[in-house]
Amino acid sequence: MIEIFYSDHYIFPLPEGHRFPAEKYSLIRQGLISNNILLTEQLKPANKISKKDLYLAHDPQYVDGFIKGTLEPKKLKKIGITWSPQYVERVLASVGGCFQACSSSLKVGFSGLLAGGTHHAGFDEGEGFCAFNDFAICCLKLLQSNIVKNILIIDLDVHQGNGNASLLKNNPSVTIFCLHSRKNYPFRKVQTPYSISLEENTNDEDYLDCLSKGLNSLKDKSFDLILYQAGVDVLKEDSLGNLSLTMNGVMERDRIVFSFSKDKNIPLALVLGGGYSKPISSTVKAHINTYIVAKEVFKF
Repeated sequence: MIEIFYSDHYIFPLPEGHRFPAEKYSLIRQGLISNNILLTEQLKPANKISKKDLYLAHDPQYVDGFIKGTLEPKKLKKIGITWSPQYVERVLASVGGCFQACSSSLKVGFSGLLAGGTHHAGFDEGEGFCAFNDFAICCLKLLQSNIVKNILIIDLDVHQGNGNASLLKNNPSVTIFCLHSRKNYPFRKVQTPYSISLEENTNDEDYLDCLSKGLNSLKDKSFDLILYQAGVDVLKEDSLGNLSLTMNGVMERDRIVFSFSKDKNIPLALVLGGGYSKPISSTVKAHINTYIVAKEVFKF
C-alpha cells in the first residue's frame, strides 16, 4: 500500500503575519482526503528523527543548540521561524517523515511527505525556513546503511537548494539536478554539475523544455532512489517566486518527473517544498495537483 506521511499534527506558534505558510500543510492533507485522492488509512503520522541521524549531516553543536534553544540569537534569526519547543518537535517529525517516505518508496515505488524540502540548511546553521536538511540526512543515512548505492535529487523549488549542494556536492553517490531562478534567494548559489538557472518570468514552455533536456542528460545513469522536491513557488502568483508557470505547467512538470521515475523503474520519494501564494489556496491546490498527477502515473 502507498503510504504518505505527515507532520502537521505538531502545531507550533508563529507571530501574526509571518511569511511561513504553516496552515498549508493541514489544508493539503484535508484536501487530499476530501477529494478522494488519498484514503485516510494511507496517511501516516511521521516519527521523529534521532539526534544521531541529524549528526550525519550537521554539526553536533548546532544540532544540540537548536534542540535546546541555546543557539546564539543570530543563528536562530537566520532560520526565519521563531524558536519554540513545539517547532523543534515539528522539525524532528518532518525530517523523520522524510526518511520514512524514502524507506516506503523503496518497498512500493512511491511515497511522500506532506512537508519537507528543507534544502537551505547547511552544516552548522539553518536558513530560509530550514533548520535541518532533510534530503542530506536521508541520503547519508541510506548510504551509510548500504540500503542504496546511488541517489538522484531532483530539486524544482524556485529557490536553489544551496544546503543540498554544500552538504552533498562532493559525495559521488549523490547527483543533484536543480532547476531554479537565477535572481532569487539564495543570492549566493552553490553550483553543482546539473544546476540550471532560469531567468525571471520563465514560462511553461521554456521551463518544461529545460526540464526535459536536463533529465534526458541523466537517462543513462543508474539510480536506486529519486528524492523529489516539488516546490510550487514556481507559480506566477507566488509571493516569493519570480517565474511564470501556470497551474497546468506545474502539473506537466510533475508528470515529466514522475514519468522519468516510472519509465526507469526508480523508486521516488516526494516532499512538498515551497509555496507562498496569497491567498494560500493557490498553493494548496498546486500541491494537491502534484498528488493527482502522482496517482495518475504511479496508479495507486
